[in-house]
Amino acid sequence: MKNLPNPNDLEIGDELPNYKTTISRTDIVKYAGAGGDFNPLHHDEEFAKSVGLPSIFAMGLLHGGFLTKVLTDWAGPTSVKRYKIRFIDTVWPNDELSCHAALKSKEIHNSRSLLSFDLSVITQDGRRVLAGEADIELTLQEN
Repeated sequence: MKNLPNPNDLEIGDELPNYKTTISRTDIVKYAGAGGDFNPLHHDEEFAKSVGLPSIFAMGLLHGGFLTKVLTDWAGPTSVKRYKIRFIDTVWPNDELSCHAALKSKEIHNSRSLLSFDLSVITQDGRRVLAGEADIELTLQEN
């Protein structure tokens, strides 16, 4: 069984270990297949250019999914109780993404804690492409 983190070790503003990845065209096409999103804007370079875009682009839920890894790697998937994201800017092939979660608030009651995080995904050139928030609930373990 995974040892869950101790929320007492976190202060407001602390960041969880971030997750970094580079988005490839293959990632975009694989995600389209897995999610059933076959909009040609995500896989057909010629079509994307015909509507004035410089290239295909990633669907927002792809990098939204990468962002969840920050939370689930730290606390486990069943601890995430609320996850809300909003897409701000476009993610292009070869963008390097850095996914972040910073502690916004924490409430500790007896053996349970509720931690709220501000979320963001930022590209290599500093563009914030996704923002959000999440709540994690942990049951404190007795030592």
